[in-house]
Formats: sequence, C-alpha cells, structure tokens
Amino acid sequence: MNLDAITRRLHAIRDRNDWQRFHSPKNLAMAASVEMAELVEIFQWLNEDESRRLPAEALAHAGQEVGDILMYLVLLCGELGIDMEQALLAKLDDNERRFAR
Repeated sequence: MNLDAITRRLHAIRDRNDWQRFHSPKNLAMAASVEMAELVEIFQWLNEDESRRLPAEALAHAGQEVGDILMYLVLLCGELGIDMEQALLAKLDDNERRFAR
C-alpha cells in the first residue's frame, strides 16, 4: 500500500469537490465512526460462525465499508500530521511488549 499515492488521490477528490472545509479532525473522526457503525451493522445479528462466512454480497459490502473507514483515517492522519505507518508500527511494538509470552 502506497499511503502517499492514496493520500494524493484523496486530496485530489477533496479539492475537486471543495470538501476541505468539512474535513476538520472532528468531522473526519465522526465520519470514520459512522462508517465503522455501518460495518458493525453487517454483523449485527450473526453468530460467530456466520460472521466468518459472509455471503459474497455482504463480504463486498464489508469491503466497501472498510474502504470508507480507511479513507477517513488517511485524511484524519493528514489533517493531524500523524504518520499512519509510524503510528501503526509503534502500536505493534507496544502490543508486542505488552502481550509477550
């Protein structure tokens, strides 16, 4: 995944549609949360086994919601100056320390 290229594409769409005025960190975090709720809704009434065997249509829908969430997180990181890759790697390092056996 090339985050720089993805960010450039997202910014081009944002700028072409004059959406930057709406892309405050607060709004982007809220939008990511809404998209996460839409992802959760796909699994809402499924048991554990059913959640692992989504029908093709539901799986495609889940992929769309994951894409929406990721786009908002990339935009949020850009607005806050967070290096997404570094944030993820630091969290992985932290989890490896905390959950080492």
